[in-house]
Amino acid sequence: MAALGGDGLRLLSVSRPDRQPESAALGGPGPGLCCWVSVFSCLSLACSYVGSLYVWKSELPRDHPAVIKRRFTSVLVVSSLSPLCVLLWRELTGIQPGTSLLTLMGFRLEGIFPAALLPLLLTMILFLGPLMQLSMDCPCDLADGLKVVLAPRSWARCLTDMRWLRNQVIAPLTEELVFRACMLPMLAPCTGLGPAVFTCPLFFGVAHFHHIFEQLRFRQSSVGSIILSAAFQFSYTAVFGAYTAFLFIRTGHLIGPVLCHSFCNYMGFPAVCAALEHPQRRPLLAGYALGVGLFLLLLQPLTDPKLYGSLPLCVLLERAGDSEAPLCS
Repeated sequence: MAALGGDGLRLLSVSRPDRQPESAALGGPGPGLCCWVSVFSCLSLACSYVGSLYVWKSELPRDHPAVIKRRFTSVLVVSSLSPLCVLLWRELTGIQPGTSLLTLMGFRLEGIFPAALLPLLLTMILFLGPLMQLSMDCPCDLADGLKVVLAPRSWARCLTDMRWLRNQVIAPLTEELVFRACMLPMLAPCTGLGPAVFTCPLFFGVAHFHHIFEQLRFRQSSVGSIILSAAFQFSYTAVFGAYTAFLFIRTGHLIGPVLCHSFCNYMGFPAVCAALEHPQRRPLLAGYALGVGLFLLLLQPLTDPKLYGSLPLCVLLERAGDSEAPLCS
């Protein structure tokens, strides 16, 4: 976890006077303008993504299939156009990444298999306790559970369930594309990789505040409960966003963050209170502790950049003159 706290790339650093400013090294117009363009571009993407959910006027709640279908259309359009924002950012700043735009955004073949499997395995290890809890509370045994999971009929039902498609496919794909693949390449030259890991999730967390208005509109709870719920949701979505940003930088792929996002949406926030009251709470709490311990132990080895080939964001910062980015090694 120490790598998450690295100093990163400082555009205005005076600690190394012989070092050329990054914007000059990349042919950009200047550090101040680059940062303003980067922040404004990220803010525009976040507002466009959330705004696309409300272009359809409806009196129906957000979980209604008709509302979900309409939002699929608008959010997919915005997400498909989001790479154009990165392209415009590149033109305005003059930054030349030294690689294709799609590669910079995590669409590449090199190291794709470990990038798909290892981050997901790491996330499942973190959720060891909740997975044990799920298996303990499941009325069927392992063999029956696998039959249900692997049955084509089960998948067919899922693919026709609008809420499942939203939570497991569309939301993970579009949110990781917009809030990680598009934002991180624009923020990294301005803030450095370490600070970008924590800056990028702020846009992601704020983007979830729109749920407050929907809950207030349909009187789903008291005002105080809704605000507390929103603050809690902002906190854990920001932490989760930092984690997937870390995965994106360390692997150079989008697929890992998308799969981890989908898995976490399926699992939900760990039911710690239920675990404390569970009849088998001792082995269950041991599973929680073991999962967190193994996660911290394996975080660096399973995200070692050597497993995934050259990292596009690290190449970008190397061209800027920063060969000591902490997350690149």
